[in-house]
Amino acid sequence: MNHEVTHAPAFSMLRVDLQPGETLVSEPDAMVAMTDDVELEAKLTTSPDAGVGTSLKALVAAVVRKFLGGESFFVSHYTAAGGSIWLAPTMSGSIVHYPMKGASITLSSGAYLASIGAIDVLARYGGLRGILAKEGIFFLEIHGQGDLWFNSFGGVDVIDVDGSYIVDTGHIVGWAGDLEMNLRGAGGGLVGVFASGEGLVCEFTGQGKLWIQSRNVPSIIDWLSPLLPG
Repeated sequence: MNHEVTHAPAFSMLRVDLQPGETLVSEPDAMVAMTDDVELEAKLTTSPDAGVGTSLKALVAAVVRKFLGGESFFVSHYTAAGGSIWLAPTMSGSIVHYPMKGASITLSSGAYLASIGAIDVLARYGGLRGILAKEGIFFLEIHGQGDLWFNSFGGVDVIDVDGSYIVDTGHIVGWAGDLEMNLRGAGGGLVGVFASGEGLVCEFTGQGKLWIQSRNVPSIIDWLSPLLPG
């Protein structure tokens, strides 16, 4: 897939060049620009083969993705005989390209940006663990064949985990492979949890890739809130 990420890492923008017969799917508010030979259509599902109203499954998946996964109800499908699309995420940060080869990847809510190929985006229940990890009650589970682009808030780094790895809550972008996430205290018992400023952390165990971001939304909200009127 011919693509380019520019203005990284702070204000990344993605350009994708479509070949005849290819369809790019993205979040509906991500489009920055496109050539005039690109056709845009809103659909309920990220799968290029499922149209609006053709399947109850597509409607259910869209509802879950919107109200439980924190994503948009509709997604944008771009097709062209040949053309280019420029996309940018809502938050300033990096864009990661990840080739999908049949295995799945789990992303934090809001991290999905775009995809090409037979790729499905589903909501995965994270429960209390997801809430306490400041990632929301649902994660996004993505699987299929094709190309996936996802974004972070701030810079992003990828870690090859083999055993155990600790990440502060709110800094998780996603993970792939045989990794399990659990919550634990940062250390120092109850005093450490409440007095260190770290509180709970996420521990990943197993083997796989882990993507982390240099900034997190809850911290920015906490910093901004006292400065806002009222």
